[in-house]
Amino acid sequence: MLMLVVSSLAWLSAVSMGVLVLSSRGGRAIALDTVTYYRALVHYLVKGGRYEGSERLFEGYEEATRIRVSVFSLCLALKLWDEPHYRKSSYAADVRDNFRNVALPGTGVPLSVLAMHKVIAWSFVWLAYPACCLAAAIADSRRTRRAAHVSFREQLLAPRDWFSLWRINSRLSAYHSLATRARHVAPEEGWHDYGMENKWLFLEKGLKLGVPVSPILDVPKLCIKHRNEEGGMGIHFYENALNGGDWIVQEVLSNEDSIAELLPGDAPLSTFRVMTASMMGRHDLKHTQDVVALSCVFRAGRAGARTDHKSVLFDVDCATGEILAGTTNSHWYQIGKIAGVPWGPPKPMLDHPDTGTRLAGKRIPDFRKRVLDVAVKAHQALLPRVPIAGWDVVLAKGHGPCLLEVNLSCNFFRGSFDPHFYFDFVDKCFLFCEARKPL
Repeated sequence: MLMLVVSSLAWLSAVSMGVLVLSSRGGRAIALDTVTYYRALVHYLVKGGRYEGSERLFEGYEEATRIRVSVFSLCLALKLWDEPHYRKSSYAADVRDNFRNVALPGTGVPLSVLAMHKVIAWSFVWLAYPACCLAAAIADSRRTRRAAHVSFREQLLAPRDWFSLWRINSRLSAYHSLATRARHVAPEEGWHDYGMENKWLFLEKGLKLGVPVSPILDVPKLCIKHRNEEGGMGIHFYENALNGGDWIVQEVLSNEDSIAELLPGDAPLSTFRVMTASMMGRHDLKHTQDVVALSCVFRAGRAGARTDHKSVLFDVDCATGEILAGTTNSHWYQIGKIAGVPWGPPKPMLDHPDTGTRLAGKRIPDFRKRVLDVAVKAHQALLPRVPIAGWDVVLAKGHGPCLLEVNLSCNFFRGSFDPHFYFDFVDKCFLFCEARKPL
């Protein structure tokens, strides 16, 4: 606790110095937003206050629900720290795994270091995070000429960056899976629909229910030999998961012509990331549909890449299937690099950078039926109780629409979505989880 007090005082001193170089109006706004942030931390983390009824902490803010969700989500990382996770032994262990290749732009330090110990994570939330938000606000102000105090409020209380939104989704999944998990079971059991992140269970259930998952080669075993090695070397045997083995054996899919013509000739299989939200199993969430599509992004693979993890992220209009502007998150994945790494994303892209082909304005044929509906129906069939999911949909040559996998700690990939619906949805999900399992 002493460390937290010292950290808080140090941060408040830094804010005070910043206020001196800002306009009086901007300085007061920064001070008030900082006080709001720390009041929320004290409520959720020190006093053990509930999410329900905490609206009063954010009264007067235009985006009160968004701010409440964002700040509580940050606190959830500490509340869930030692709790079991559907993928790992604990939430902290899952964070350590998933933050290994992500760094705050320009630092070069993998964010997994923040999960090395709970003390480090607490220190970050109480001191380093607000300081990073102030630095980001100053940088944004210089780049965009927007008032620094406006940017600071957004960075600290209602962040828009892809990473913060990803973490909200991930913490929601971690909390919801814990709150709805079967009781008195072994650590690896009782996670119900969250088991669909296991690639084999996903394919097995999809095949059983007629969901269009990527095809599997129906052979019991494979023998793979190197063409020039001998003496028993260069030979490998793989037993198909269909036959009780550990390996999922599939052919390499390729993009159908309508997608391939948008990409370089040697581009990888390029997916559509469709985000969906489910109201199924919840009587307190009323909507005209059980599952809705939130957003879609076309991951246009780069020349020579093996997968579309190296791609340009083109937003797609869910109403029309029209490809919109593209961007990348690559500046967040520069481990060990400091110099030359931009703080923010690049300017919006309209063309594929490897070919110059104009992608913005193109429309995906039968987009609703072949992309969105595939994800929506899969959510209904495979994991109706999971509130939010990210689906990797491909339009494969010779196979048509296929689902490669589902991600439950999922990422919007900078796709556009309706923020009012999304944050209201997450707000109600947090209330639901707290009612079942207070933390």
